[in-house]
Amino acid sequence: MIVITTPTGGIGRQVLDNVLDALDTRGDGTAVRVIARDPGRLTARARERAEVIKGSHADADVLGAACDGADQVFWLVPPDARAHSVEDHFHAFSLPLCEAIARHGVARVVAVSTLGRGVAENAGQVSASLAVDERIAATGVHYRALCPPFLMENLLGQAKSLRATGELRMAYPADRILRTCATGDIARTAARLLLDDSWTGRADVPFVAPDDLTPEGMAEVLSGVLGRPVRVRESTPEEYRASVRGLGASEDVARNYADMASAMSTQGFYGAAEPGTPDTAPTGFRRWCEEVLRPAALA
Repeated sequence: MIVITTPTGGIGRQVLDNVLDALDTRGDGTAVRVIARDPGRLTARARERAEVIKGSHADADVLGAACDGADQVFWLVPPDARAHSVEDHFHAFSLPLCEAIARHGVARVVAVSTLGRGVAENAGQVSASLAVDERIAATGVHYRALCPPFLMENLLGQAKSLRATGELRMAYPADRILRTCATGDIARTAARLLLDDSWTGRADVPFVAPDDLTPEGMAEVLSGVLGRPVRVRESTPEEYRASVRGLGASEDVARNYADMASAMSTQGFYGAAEPGTPDTAPTGFRRWCEEVLRPAALA
């Protein structure tokens, strides 16, 4: 039994699709169970092929029902822009999982984390995510932490404005390398691990795209893909905080984003990693822009 959380989210939806595709090819009887707040957002295929548990995976009863008889769990803490406390939000999701692992004998957990272990300090949501890894691993479950840097999909919110104004807004030095990865690559690796019952122990799985780009370099790629000049507008962490707050985020969430941006700039944990983990992150930035961002900009 494979349990998948956030099956309607940006990464979880792709994980579910990849798992179902693989099971179609293999033709075995592995069962899939998903936890969804709104089952109506699931695809018809997902509702037909997977057992659906309605609710939040922060709810101990919901998670317990989902993990009963489960062997593998895909785990992702969903964002909540209005969370009163980011640290409490991450803790509220990780605690029921740790309890479910012990109670139901879950063998393996595959979770989305982040690069920065041993480097990032006071880094907002990055630090909160790394702390969750420690809590889960402490249960003794076999554990794989999927560790991406900056997600290319973070730019989708700017897709239409990039085409309209040619301005790439970044709370990061325009001339410093920023490692990236595509969520599709994370989902493919997650599905592969969920379908493999041979791995043991704890390990981080890094995702670093085959690029060596600064935000200025990313703007150059975007210029070619969108067919118009694109320039970087660099903002300070405080300007970033104000921007996030203006979009309706809570004060603590906005502060955490600002702390993350500051730590990324000063500690360099999303820039220092060597480029290229082809087994886990083969998608380059130009290819992603052509296949994902440009259609979103033109929609």
